[in-house]
Amino acid sequence: MKNQKIVVFLAAALGLLILPILLQSFGNAWVRIADMALLFVLLSLGLNIVVGYAGLLDLGYVAFFAIGAYMFGLMASPHLTDTFPLFAQMFPDGLHTSLWLVLPLSAGIAGLFGVLLGAPTLRLRGDYLAIVTLGFGEIIRVFLNNLDHPVNITNGPKGISQIDGMSFLGLDFAKKLTIGGFEFASVTLYYYLFLSLVVVSVVICHRLELSRVGRAWMAIREDEIAAKAMGINTRNLKLLAFGMGATFGGVSGAMFAAFQGFISPESFSLMESVMIVAMVVLGGVGHLPGVILGAVLLSALPEVLRYVAGPLQDLTGGRLDASILRQLLIALAMISVMLLRPRGLWPSPEHGKSLQNVKS
Repeated sequence: MKNQKIVVFLAAALGLLILPILLQSFGNAWVRIADMALLFVLLSLGLNIVVGYAGLLDLGYVAFFAIGAYMFGLMASPHLTDTFPLFAQMFPDGLHTSLWLVLPLSAGIAGLFGVLLGAPTLRLRGDYLAIVTLGFGEIIRVFLNNLDHPVNITNGPKGISQIDGMSFLGLDFAKKLTIGGFEFASVTLYYYLFLSLVVVSVVICHRLELSRVGRAWMAIREDEIAAKAMGINTRNLKLLAFGMGATFGGVSGAMFAAFQGFISPESFSLMESVMIVAMVVLGGVGHLPGVILGAVLLSALPEVLRYVAGPLQDLTGGRLDASILRQLLIALAMISVMLLRPRGLWPSPEHGKSLQNVKS
């Protein structure tokens, strides 16, 4: 059994490594879809800490994604030097902050905002917690949309452009790389960077799940009153869950800003938060393979359905709008999954086992 698992892991690793090379032959657009899927996997892993492990429903998770993206955008673009003369004097060649500084900053500030969100919501549960976190996400988006006057910090709805691409150990991910006559496009290089971050995040989440902290989170998820009665410090552990989950959002936001080269408040709407929650729930709450599966399917499916909605629109003589038809197909797929697999596509084998024992 152990040898079979090793073979499966090696086959999966090999498949993930050659996937962008195969997709690149069909066009860079397909590699870009895979890149965005990996970013959403990173976001879903962070939200799974809050929702899956600690059982805290967070509908404003996209706010941390936005905070990380804007932190990277401000630190690695000409916006601050063009807007503030002081920055122009200090950095005459423009503000091009190193990755080693900007990435910890994005993660740290997002984690700080996560703790600030968690502090006033410690006594809230269920729907009330969801409403408060939803409001927090919208507040961040509105701030980003309006902080262009009287002092232009975020450039408002026009967004921040000319953001530096990612560079690591002398390798510029914004430029193509040629090795032995074979060309790796920029989107392919980003794929391997995002894949490395996802692998590291999966290892961290797995170790957290098996740790005392992870077990305490799950105890809070199942019954907070019983967990508190057993001596678990529910306040600190909830704040830790919010902070840990937010750091994942901050890192993925920084990667998104570098990958896109442009960010605006429109990229961080409420719908994005809902989609990230749907990825965790449809995949399997609290189960890492299920969360990854749900994130990949729900992030890639809308893009793949673009190639299906067009021909269907032609069959109806153009009477149906392709974008509306695509959303209809996504909604039908989500409803079908919830009806056929109410616990998710790949649920945790242990989650709910205690409840089944009580019933029996």
